[in-house]
Amino acid sequence: LVDAAEGRTLGLFSSRRAAEAAAEEVRRRLPHLTTLAQGEAQLPELAKQFVSDPHTCLFGTLSLWQGIDVPGETCQLVLIDRIPFPRPDDPLMSARQKAADSAGGNGFMQVAATHAALLLAQGAGRLIRTTTDRGVVAVLDPRLATARYGSFLKASLPPMWTTTDPALVRKALARLAAG
Repeated sequence: LVDAAEGRTLGLFSSRRAAEAAAEEVRRRLPHLTTLAQGEAQLPELAKQFVSDPHTCLFGTLSLWQGIDVPGETCQLVLIDRIPFPRPDDPLMSARQKAADSAGGNGFMQVAATHAALLLAQGAGRLIRTTTDRGVVAVLDPRLATARYGSFLKASLPPMWTTTDPALVRKALARLAAG
């Protein structure tokens, strides 16, 4: 997908280790692209580099889900590696889930899934910043399509055409990259 987009990729990852591993793999496989990873420089500097060259990828974690605004053709592919559920060892989220369960609700849906839905919507929102922006949001976590809570999460996303056909997605990205 990154190759088809000729860069122009914002990768949103669930962990720093995953973002760094993805950046290394893209550097190895696609050396003609500039690949940046959060932590290699300050975020404003990375964002400036990302915007200045359309053949660039920027991979990072949570601060990129909410803290970067890149309108135009600089960003035509947003990759999301995993559904952004809260960490199971987060004491605040854990306490909220237990409280919801104790009150007769579904703590997972009321807290964890709602939190993930909000972050997914924010991540997808990195793609469409103006009325003329176009591109692909690729959620690589199969649970979005297979888990019972997948439809709840999809409902939080902006209206988009969906597919699971990677060849079709690569063609669409190539058309966008060609201008």
